[in-house]
Amino acid sequence: MSILTRPEILKEIKRGNIRIEPFDGKCVGPASVDLHLGNEFRVFKKRHSVLTIDDRLNYEEITEKVRVLDRLMLMPQETVLGITYERIRLANNICGWLEGRSRYARLGLLVHISASFMQPGIANKQCLEISNFSPMPIYLTPGLPICQFIFQRTSGRAAYRGVFRNQDEESF
Repeated sequence: MSILTRPEILKEIKRGNIRIEPFDGKCVGPASVDLHLGNEFRVFKKRHSVLTIDDRLNYEEITEKVRVLDRLMLMPQETVLGITYERIRLANNICGWLEGRSRYARLGLLVHISASFMQPGIANKQCLEISNFSPMPIYLTPGLPICQFIFQRTSGRAAYRGVFRNQDEESF
């Protein structure tokens, strides 16, 4: 598997193997594409009970959806779920990685806690697990180029058919 550089990303977009909606060519870097923060978030409900992590736990039951028009304040040590503005569609021979951006990590903003691998065949907006590790509040503004997607070719073909395959603002 190899990471696609800018010329290869643009070739795969032209071929239709990578689709980014909406697409802005200025967001394609040397080996990644910047994605922007959408305006839908899932904020954790305040609870005083202990959560048992197992397959029965549903994140939707412990979060509430919030639509932000201007900005969302993220307090120190707080985590929210966000979603990208762009939808990514991948052919069954391309996968990828969602990563934060160094400029925000240096300020204590962790954009993606875990589960950064994106399967071949996805057609979704990316869920972001955003945490503030700084000692001060941070504003999150919709439209911010908050993360980057790194593309790779697979050895063989496969397609993700899981629950998040077509995730968007309505289903995240």
